[in-house]
Amino acid sequence: MSDKIYMRVGEALVAGGPPGTAAEPEVAIGDMSGPMGTAFATLLGDQVKGHTRVLAIMNTDVMVRPATIMVSKVTVNDSRYTNILMGTVQAAIANGVLDAVRNGDIPKEKANDLGIIVSVWLNPIVVDQKDLDHKILFNIHREATAKAIAKAMRNEPSIDWLLENQEKTVHKYYQMGLDGKL
Repeated sequence: MSDKIYMRVGEALVAGGPPGTAAEPEVAIGDMSGPMGTAFATLLGDQVKGHTRVLAIMNTDVMVRPATIMVSKVTVNDSRYTNILMGTVQAAIANGVLDAVRNGDIPKEKANDLGIIVSVWLNPIVVDQKDLDHKILFNIHREATAKAIAKAMRNEPSIDWLLENQEKTVHKYYQMGLDGKL
């Protein structure tokens, strides 16, 4: 059996901070010599207005490894939103990737062979938050990124867990609809 990581997928939700600071990244991780490399290059080279794809960086010219590209789930059309997404959240994602390497979820020896695509959700209400706590926002997105990567690399949740918990797990917004709160 090959030790190549063709493609793994994971997600996480981390909330609990002030309004607008929740993070819900979805990640795909795989070897850049396979379909992940094609997807990564396509995203980087095929920019879409309002959904700019950028590399996760630690600072203005320090790219994280494994190479990570982030794509916004929200249409970006406000300069403050852009600055928060391409500043605080971008740095948080880069740090979350390194946390996943440090934690052993991503093998260090594969850091130059893998690519990560992170689909980022940043709540649009951050634009209106006068006292947005960037440290809390950073920490939540960092934690969520590392958690999503860990789940992807561990293939969590397992199919057995899903089958056991299918009837016990209800989507939050579906339940809100049932309760007449949507």
